Amino acid sequence: MKEEQKEIFFHVGTGKTGTTYLQYRVFPKFKGIFYIQRTRYRRSKEIINKTHHKKYLLSREFDQQLEQEIKWFSSDFPDTTPIIVFRRHDSYIASQYRRFVKNGFRGEFKAFFDLENDEGYFKKKDLDYFSQIKLLEHYFTQKPIVLFYEDMRENPEAFIDSLANCLQITYNPDSINLGRKHTSYSEKQLKYMMQAGKYINLSKHRMFKNPVLHFLGKLPREGLRYSILYAARYLPEPKATKGIPLIPKEELDKVKKYYTEDWKKCHEYAQKRLTE
Repeated sequence: MKEEQKEIFFHVGTGKTGTTYLQYRVFPKFKGIFYIQRTRYRRSKEIINKTHHKKYLLSREFDQQLEQEIKWFSSDFPDTTPIIVFRRHDSYIASQYRRFVKNGFRGEFKAFFDLENDEGYFKKKDLDYFSQIKLLEHYFTQKPIVLFYEDMRENPEAFIDSLANCLQITYNPDSINLGRKHTSYSEKQLKYMMQAGKYINLSKHRMFKNPVLHFLGKLPREGLRYSILYAARYLPEPKATKGIPLIPKEELDKVKKYYTEDWKKCHEYAQKRLTE
């Protein structure tokens, strides 16, 4: 079967927008479409070329590597329809920061995202959602399907229905677990991680090129990280940060205000895309 006869949908993440939930709770339940799980992403081109399904859906979580990955995939399948889920900017960057702190990031919020000087780990362009839409339009011939994390949280049934309609597939609503895939860690637990990080490097990093050695090497670090998070549930608030929020509210208010127009443009694009 020739590639142009196959209809391909590519969910491109991004992080902290319910991606894992969709990958494990929703996409496998869709009928009439062949789902390529995230763990088989690197073999997705081979799978599509060697199998003969009418429709394909693949999913992978991207953030700062979005462009290089869609460029890689579109080089063989330019007629793919991309799917992207956005989360309001302030909520998104706050969730990303908490995730990085949980994984050993030791810096304050300003070191992670610096709206004034743009010297943080995440850059201002990384939250320019409309530019991401334009990237998808540039690399693929089909306009992206744009969805929103807030809609998923507020009404998951309606969100899944809308997505299924876009893909023109069916599913059994009773087969989908609507519970959250991951449980968030409390501010107190994350504060203990930051305190521990001052003395021990708990961040995720590749220790060995060999995958087996890397796996074995990271086990002690992973065990220590989760031990700290677990123990922190039963400890009092750290004295050094007592009464101090992990993320200053005024910083998130600035982020929300700065990206107001971008958020509006994304919603307008999504609405127009549905009516075309």
